[in-house]
Amino acid sequence: MIGSVPSGRPRRRRLRAALLAALLLPLAGACGDTGGLTGAGATPTASGPVHLWPGRAGAVVPPADPGGAPPEYVPGIAPVRDQNVHGIDPAALVQAELRAHPNVQTGPDGMPPETIAAIEACGADGSDPRKCPVLTPYYRDLTGNGKDELIVGIEYPEQQMSVRVYTADAEGRLNRIMATTDTVISVELAGRDVILRVPSGNAGYEVNTTWSWDETQRSMLPTWEQIVRVPGSAGPGRAPAPSPSPGSSGAAR
Repeated sequence: MIGSVPSGRPRRRRLRAALLAALLLPLAGACGDTGGLTGAGATPTASGPVHLWPGRAGAVVPPADPGGAPPEYVPGIAPVRDQNVHGIDPAALVQAELRAHPNVQTGPDGMPPETIAAIEACGADGSDPRKCPVLTPYYRDLTGNGKDELIVGIEYPEQQMSVRVYTADAEGRLNRIMATTDTVISVELAGRDVILRVPSGNAGYEVNTTWSWDETQRSMLPTWEQIVRVPGSAGPGRAPAPSPSPGSSGAAR
């Protein structure tokens, strides 16, 4: 009859619906199986930093000198050939700085009198090299110019230490680009950075200060400071970690 619906269509629709239900049934059951997809719960809403007291007039950071820091040339040192600092005697270098800045006890050139006397005796006839407070130097390209810089350490009383870095320019002049004194736990080199580990004011923590070359200022600057827990120290309410017994196969941390 014209306009009538063929009787096979409803049957095909029911068949397709039954097949679809049969396919979805195993998937619905699998959601509860181990290893199936499960919800992770509510996701915390990300939020940016909130500026507290926005109406307060904050401190102003003065702009860096575009001309950089003036070079701290060391007088009384023979010209350095090809910017090669490996031939410089570190004790003679520090002695030259003492002659250029006599009787200074504060600031980058400041030294205790007993340290000055010990440095002046370094290399003298009959002197004990083990008593010289100028330590064995290290070398590393810290400025990125392809030439090594000279890294000098000077021992002070009470575990204090002066760390100094020198570079040679194309004219053969030796320029001191870093000088700092602190109660030092250790000094480390990481890439082109010098890292000083010093005790903090809080028990169980130390301060790690990273010194990096600043091309604009033409000197090493403290560019990163981090307070870290000393490995093995106890946190609040926790007992110290037991020390490994002799003969233990565990690696020391």
